[in-house]
Amino acid sequence: MLTLAQITDLHVTTDRDPPNRRRNEDRLRQVLAAIHALQPRPAAIVISGDLVDRGEPQEYAALQAVLRTVDIPIHYAIGNHDNRAHFLTAFKTMGARTDPNGFVQYAVDLGEMRLVVCDTLEEGRDGGGFCERRAEWLAQTLDEAPDSPTVIVMHHPPVLSGIQWMDPEPDAPWIERLACVLRGREQVGAVICGHVHRAFSGRLAGQTIAAAPATSIQLTLNLTPVDMETADGREILVEEPPGYALVMANQGQITTHVCVAGDFPPAVTYTQPFRAA
Repeated sequence: MLTLAQITDLHVTTDRDPPNRRRNEDRLRQVLAAIHALQPRPAAIVISGDLVDRGEPQEYAALQAVLRTVDIPIHYAIGNHDNRAHFLTAFKTMGARTDPNGFVQYAVDLGEMRLVVCDTLEEGRDGGGFCERRAEWLAQTLDEAPDSPTVIVMHHPPVLSGIQWMDPEPDAPWIERLACVLRGREQVGAVICGHVHRAFSGRLAGQTIAAAPATSIQLTLNLTPVDMETADGREILVEEPPGYALVMANQGQITTHVCVAGDFPPAVTYTQPFRAA
């Protein structure tokens, strides 16, 4: 059995925004402590985008200061709050990698699980994108290991959460382009995402799409219609506990767990055998 921890939407920032810096770094440290305490300890951590809040070099430096305390290998994806060039400059000695076209896309063999990281950043836009060059790279990368249990990582979920102001257009060309690559890929156990600051799951092209909760604040679960041109005073973010996901590869199967970080007292302990002798 092998496990991988997924964290997402860290939104680390600087003292230009002191309250958010303290809150987001404290919540991130809480999640990292919970991951280090897991038994067994995960083989790696993947950060699925929105590492920082404004894509500034100073923010990536602040993030590096937090991550230096981590003694588990880390792999990175980027999101709409990131800046591709600034990320690659800051993390060139901390595992940043690209495909031949300069996108933050690469594959990692973790043993029982193959991790394939995709880049859905469209700079200047909040929404996701996946151009033909990225799709061609993904198809070629999946073709290289058709029998390896695979988890694909990307920031933007290509399915609807029901939180309308965050959702993509379901018929967006980038989603259909991605679906064409995913269709019939039996080695893909899950596509894991972030962006929505809330855990949810769906299906695309026969594949499970699983979004993880944020380490920063979560989105309020409000599935009522919204007018994107008229603010109606609704709550959009909430101080729910920080969270993460745990992805497990076991006997060729991929399973995902959604976890909440925090200190909770035990309710029941194992004092009697589960099976009588």
